[in-house]
Amino acid sequence: MKLKTLSKWLVILGALEVGFMSVLNFDLVGMVFGKWPTVVMIIYAAVGLSGLWGAYAMLMDKKKKM
Repeated sequence: MKLKTLSKWLVILGALEVGFMSVLNFDLVGMVFGKWPTVVMIIYAAVGLSGLWGAYAMLMDKKKKM
């Protein structure tokens, strides 16, 4: 799987997680991987890094078009 595709899926997972937490008070990642707190922390870190990568890519793309 390409890194770009993985990054997009992690951003989608992060958006769903935040949506579930705010609307339903439901922790999807915690429910699935709750017994392994290290795995949960790694997933949250990967989602955060993917979000930063996506923001950086969007900003660099806008600069190229200007």
